[in-house]
Amino acid sequence: MERFDGEAAPPHETSLIDTDQVYSNPDELAVRTTPLTPLDADICERAHQLCREYLRGAWKRITAQDIVIRKVSGGLSNLLYYCSLPAGCPSVQGEPSRVLLRFYGQLHGERALEGLVTEAVIFTMLSESQRGPRLLGVFPGGRLEEYIPARPLRTNELSDPVLSQLVAEKLAQIHMMDVPINKEPRWLWDTMYRWLDSIQEFMSLKYENLVAKARTEKLMSYSLRLELDWLKEFLTSINSPVVFCHNDLQEGNILLRLDAQMSQHPHPELVVIDFEFCSYNYRGFDIANHMCEWLYDYTNENSPYFWVSHDNYPSLKQQEHFLESYIQAVQGKQSLQAVTREEMDQLLRELQAFTLASHFFWGLWSLCYASISTIPFDYWEYGEVRFEAYFKHKASLFSKLDESPGSESIAELMKSLCHVAQYKSS
Repeated sequence: MERFDGEAAPPHETSLIDTDQVYSNPDELAVRTTPLTPLDADICERAHQLCREYLRGAWKRITAQDIVIRKVSGGLSNLLYYCSLPAGCPSVQGEPSRVLLRFYGQLHGERALEGLVTEAVIFTMLSESQRGPRLLGVFPGGRLEEYIPARPLRTNELSDPVLSQLVAEKLAQIHMMDVPINKEPRWLWDTMYRWLDSIQEFMSLKYENLVAKARTEKLMSYSLRLELDWLKEFLTSINSPVVFCHNDLQEGNILLRLDAQMSQHPHPELVVIDFEFCSYNYRGFDIANHMCEWLYDYTNENSPYFWVSHDNYPSLKQQEHFLESYIQAVQGKQSLQAVTREEMDQLLRELQAFTLASHFFWGLWSLCYASISTIPFDYWEYGEVRFEAYFKHKASLFSKLDESPGSESIAELMKSLCHVAQYKSS
């Protein structure tokens, strides 16, 4: 087999992360937070009750007015709060002095509870194997987690060669997990068809205004059900291996540790969190989805609460650096087996194809949540952006405008599958 000799960045290449600067003040609150308002008094009471009952120790000695609580920003599905004992109130029985309080977002659909159960199983497995935050308490509607002094990666850091390699290695570790859940790759399709049903229900309702009318008519012009039928037939023909997937490996779900024990560590350490979308799925989806997240920055504090920059999509060199790191991690770092050109091209083909699935999946998710979520985020606009990216990428594959390895065979396969569904072009 021909060896892959791409120009991927070597493991020792300098990172954009300055570890001396990152670890200079490990006690500083690392997560992005905002203070609570007087309207959040009920949250303080609830947080105090939960910490008092589940953590005990010093938490039983303080009042709701004493507890330090701040809202953690960045979550699009759950509500997160940082909770801490007040200054001068030490732990008395080894209980944690600060925790992360998670309230699950709105449950949607008949299988939403199943998703929560699966995520709880995964979180517990990672906690017990010390590969994730410790589980400190479970209650109806949420849980208490170990607070890891860390911060989410920034969108522009995903392209950092050192961090990109570490993310690839983390993803490989996840893909090699053996998890006691259904191992058939039905989750992706079941979820998208279920969301599509929900979207079509509220599309049939009376328009609230002219803007809603225009958006709905544009959405209906996509013929999403026919498009999804076609996409399923196409992607199941790609032969991407089925593995345990995270399915939402965006920068907000990748933490860079900042705690004191890391201060002498020569390299950054990452922790992957939020397994609420995890399932057995095609590995191509997980990889392509992460690559798509290079484009989207969710730290915008003003409407639409995100930025998109298509110029940030990884170059071929960056793709190959990530994929080579991934393959080597799957094989084992001590393996002398070189990454072959065939292995690289297969993953590039999967990446090209499942980019479509990533855009379609999050487009449906966003439109589905647009009618139920109370989190400040323009779900409508985000959904439109993802569907526009879907049709643009599909058009590029059809026209063979993308000259990266494997694109030609994908374009030919797509053309051969056109008879599967009556495709209505955008």
